[in-house]
Amino acid sequence: SREAGTFGAAIAREVGDRLGWPVYDRELMQRIADDLGIRRILLESLDERQVSWLSECMAGLFATPNVNQVVYFRRLVELLLSLASHGECVVVGRAATVIMPAATSLRVRIVAPLAHRAEAVRRADGVSLKEATTRVETTDRERNRFFTDHFQIDPTDPANYDLVLNVARFSPAECADLVIAALGRLRSH
Repeated sequence: SREAGTFGAAIAREVGDRLGWPVYDRELMQRIADDLGIRRILLESLDERQVSWLSECMAGLFATPNVNQVVYFRRLVELLLSLASHGECVVVGRAATVIMPAATSLRVRIVAPLAHRAEAVRRADGVSLKEATTRVETTDRERNRFFTDHFQIDPTDPANYDLVLNVARFSPAECADLVIAALGRLRSH
């Protein structure tokens, strides 16, 4: 799990590379799109966002009729449970910390102060600090609402995670070190 602007996917890829494990981020959407026989772009408006009933009805008039929030969410849960049964993978976001079994998963949250995250997005996307801050806040709000609406759990509550890392204090490589060390401790118990 990650706050917007923390580049949690880069940390996940570093962990996956070091462990030789596959990493699933946007690849999850691609697999769901392939299963549904549609293009991934049609799912992107549903990914980690809560869609209003009216918006979903309107979109249904102009899109593939079998693609909506319910279908996407059901496929996402099925895919995550399938990945969990195979083990040894890294999943970025998409409420995997709730869906995947806690007994066999290391639940990690990547965080940083808003100013740090906005500056990171400003540099990465070449936008103004104001625009970057708006993007970070909007993405956080959408992700948190998706999580809360589907699971009635606060995704920002540190008690929902085994490890919370602040990227304003640790580099991505150091975060990967800490995740791998925590995984080693978890596996030794």
